[in-house]
Amino acid sequence: MATSLFPLSLFLLFLPIQTTLSSSTDAFVFGGCTQQKYSPDSPYESNLNSLLTSLVNSATYSSYNNFTIMGSSPQDVVYGLYQCRGDLSMPDCATCVARAVTQTGSLCPTACGGAVQLQGCFVKYDNATFLGVEDKNVVMKKCGPSVEYEKESEIVGRRDAMMAGLMAGGGLFRVGGSGEVQGLAQCVGDLSLGECQDCLSTAIQRLKSECGAGAYGDMYLGKCYARFSSSSSGDNNHYYPKSHNDKSSNDGEKTFAIIIGLLAAIALLIIFLAFLRKVVDRNGKLLNLFYFS
Repeated sequence: MATSLFPLSLFLLFLPIQTTLSSSTDAFVFGGCTQQKYSPDSPYESNLNSLLTSLVNSATYSSYNNFTIMGSSPQDVVYGLYQCRGDLSMPDCATCVARAVTQTGSLCPTACGGAVQLQGCFVKYDNATFLGVEDKNVVMKKCGPSVEYEKESEIVGRRDAMMAGLMAGGGLFRVGGSGEVQGLAQCVGDLSLGECQDCLSTAIQRLKSECGAGAYGDMYLGKCYARFSSSSSGDNNHYYPKSHNDKSSNDGEKTFAIIIGLLAAIALLIIFLAFLRKVVDRNGKLLNLFYFS
């Protein structure tokens, strides 16, 4: 009999997140397994291995994918997906998914369903279908200590402004910032944009109400998450890519684009002058032949 992965049959493990930003994509956030087990060397185990291989291979060229491996009987069918953080390169995505798959094997041996969330990616599989199903159950919540009293109104105001920007943004992956407060939000790729908006609305509202004036906060629901952190929190466990609205980022991108444009123009000018010189030399030779023939 199939069992759902979240929330009742899931044993969550909360381990310390690594503090080095260089390994932020591999840092463990949470993981869990279903209580239902499969027999070693069974058709289900073979199908699960095929699924996990497909997840790892797919992550080399896509930041999200899901698979269904059919079996000779309904109880042998396995469903699975992975989701990489929206700013990861394909090599980093593939590395993260491979690491998450390895951790599910260590965490959930012989379990029919398992899930692992790393800082950079999420992997989940089960023998009960969950693909395309919205899930707003809280899987993991973490709130930082309250900010200093004299900065509370400023930090909370900036946090709320940043989160309003995340809600207004489109897409499944969103990054925002307001002053020293940065944040990001993401939905799993099997949700529609409307379902994503609904899921993130719940995550953000719970984050605001349950983390209060915390210096940082994480709210992971079954199919989406929202996170924020202030630079004064002293917390090294939170990584946020630059917001597209960040002025310094935009200025840097504009400068880079101008430099590339100038280099391209110079290259075209050099090519044109070389071509013009050949034409002039050829015409000069033709004129010499004409006058001295």
